[in-house]
Amino acid sequence: MNIDFDKDNGLVPAIVQDADTRTVLMLGYMNAAAYEKTVATGKVTFYSRSKKRLWTKGEESGNFLNLVDIKADCDRDTLLVRAQPDGPTCHTGTDTCWKEENTPHYGFFSTLENVIAGRKAQQNSDSYVASLFAKGINKVAQKVGEEAVEVVIEAKDDNDDLFLNESADLLFHYLILLQAKGFSLTDVEKILRERHKK
Repeated sequence: MNIDFDKDNGLVPAIVQDADTRTVLMLGYMNAAAYEKTVATGKVTFYSRSKKRLWTKGEESGNFLNLVDIKADCDRDTLLVRAQPDGPTCHTGTDTCWKEENTPHYGFFSTLENVIAGRKAQQNSDSYVASLFAKGINKVAQKVGEEAVEVVIEAKDDNDDLFLNESADLLFHYLILLQAKGFSLTDVEKILRERHKK
């Protein structure tokens, strides 16, 4: 990469993002030497403006940031560093420097999981989801089976709209089943990641 280190006294901002969760972990600064050391060692290294020296994240705490890749922005003066953290990133002991938990997020599916959890907590609610939870695990599992059969049936036809709608129904009810069993998409993701490594 042809990084422009000349704009700000030889330093460029380096935004660090968890390579898996996409959570922004911290912001640091790199000069050319920090960038080169990061690439050479695979450990994210910054230039410390207070210590006036190179500083590898985790050199004291052991909470390293293991490099996955680095990209420069369109002006070549800001870096996006994707890394896998060994433990908390912030020196205060939190996952991020913004005191946010570094947890996986699946976009709208995470929003949907939260809605389902809220409906589960409202046991006396008249919502469809709450009523399904109230009927117990057997009914929830049965509903997933019914939706799965409908997806298979629609997959054999040429109506894409019906197929996608049934697929949405299946996924929605599967999310309910996961929570009925005390699990979430993160638990399923963990298993898939482990299988992917084999």
